[in-house]
Amino acid sequence: MLPSADQCAHEVLEVIPMVMRGIRSELRIHRGGDISVPQFRTLLFLSRNENASLSEVAQHIGLTLPSMSNTIDMLVARRLVTRESHPADRRRMTLALTTPGRATLGSALKATEAYLRGLFGTLSSGERATIIQAMQTLRPLFSQPRNLVRKRER
Repeated sequence: MLPSADQCAHEVLEVIPMVMRGIRSELRIHRGGDISVPQFRTLLFLSRNENASLSEVAQHIGLTLPSMSNTIDMLVARRLVTRESHPADRRRMTLALTTPGRATLGSALKATEAYLRGLFGTLSSGERATIIQAMQTLRPLFSQPRNLVRKRER
C-alpha cells in the first residue's frame, strides 16, 4: 500500500516537533546564557536575510513590533546587530549582523551541527540517504511563500 497524503501529514506533524525540540535544546546550551531564544532566532533570521526590516523580523519571530524593537535594542546594545537607515527610504531601518553577532551565531550552529552529526552517525548509510532525500523533497514545498502553496491547493 502506498503512503497517503494524510499519512505524510501525520508523520511530519509527529516527528518535526521532536526534531525541533532537540535542535532548540542544543542551541540553548551553546548560544550563551545571556542571549534569549528570541534574540538567537533573530540573529539566525538576520544571517539569512541581510538588511531585513524590523517588521520582517517581527513577523518571522512571531513578536509584536514593540517587543521586537526591544529585542533589537538589546542586540544593538550588545553590538551583535546594527540598525541603519535604508538608503532609499530614510523612514525604514535595516538590520544586519555584526562580526561578533556572526561569531555568536556561528559557534552555536557548529555545536548543534556536531550534535546532529553524532545522532546521524548512529544510523546506517541507507537511513542517512533516506533522510537527505526526504529533506530535499520537503525543501521546495516549504521554501515557497505560503500564499503560493495555498493557491496550489485550490
